[in-house]
Amino acid sequence: MPATHRTLVTGATGYIGGLLVPRLLDEGYAVRVLTRSGDLPQEWADRVEVVEGDAGSADDLAEALADVDVAYWLIHSMDGEGDFAERDREMAQGLASAAREAGVGRIVYLSGLHPEGEELSEHLASRVEVGRILLGSGVPTAVLQAATVIGEGSASFEMLRYLTTRLPAMVTPQWVDNHIQPIGIDDVLHWLVASAGLPPQINRAFDIGGPDALTYREMMQGFARVTGQRRRLIVALPVLTPVLASYWVGLVTPVDAGVAQPLVGSLVHEVVCSENDLAGLVGQPPGGPTPCLEAVRRAMEGVEPDPRHATTWVGAGALVLAGVAAVAALASRRGRG
Repeated sequence: MPATHRTLVTGATGYIGGLLVPRLLDEGYAVRVLTRSGDLPQEWADRVEVVEGDAGSADDLAEALADVDVAYWLIHSMDGEGDFAERDREMAQGLASAAREAGVGRIVYLSGLHPEGEELSEHLASRVEVGRILLGSGVPTAVLQAATVIGEGSASFEMLRYLTTRLPAMVTPQWVDNHIQPIGIDDVLHWLVASAGLPPQINRAFDIGGPDALTYREMMQGFARVTGQRRRLIVALPVLTPVLASYWVGLVTPVDAGVAQPLVGSLVHEVVCSENDLAGLVGQPPGGPTPCLEAVRRAMEGVEPDPRHATTWVGAGALVLAGVAAVAALASRRGRG
């Protein structure tokens, strides 16, 4: 795609968007960002065109999408405030209408990998719904479906990181043995950038993932091994429902409860790629897909697993007991309610 083509990146202050913008700039794209504030990373803030506004506003979207060739939709409302699925639905419908009116050439949306034919968690069901709205917009759309993204700053990776580091021994829900096909952040960025150049007749969803399908237990043990920690003792119990498990995760990790709950709810599913069609259209990442443990090594290079919280086995026992007690109390309270 010519360097004069303009891309719009929504969610540019988020984890994925903040990394995507400099990649697009380095590839020669003119980049515009839609943000509610002008507080952008200094390393690229002066290289982009900024539209200050709200992605939920039709007027702001119209301004941001004017003369745009490719629009990246990287907005998700997992913040614990109200019905995130309803908000995401309304914003996706607004984008679909505004992009069609503006004559945008392509939409690229990062969604969640999910199994077919199952009742999905609220989080994954919302991601799928947004993808369908955009695919039906009349604007050629690429929906990229990914599972756990391995990279420092990714909420799903931070959950994995802190659970593994803070709990040498842990009681977990049964989903710890479900299979997941994680993907390294470098690969995610490759697919996002490459999707801008897809032919206009392409309007579909694509599965993207790394070369490994692992259980969450295997991912935790792998993280421990790569970061020089001892093997974890992991006991799976059927009593931890996704809602109660999210409270447990909130006790142990710094991941916000409003984000942890939908993420934990999605782990009840096995999420592995069913196809690899995008590679045939745009090519594999340089060097091929990144293995999970290599992606962990890159993410943790020069980073302490948790420098402010060195958990001993005794401390881990206390955390487990505190977590079980809290879960029991919550379960009792919910039962009385």
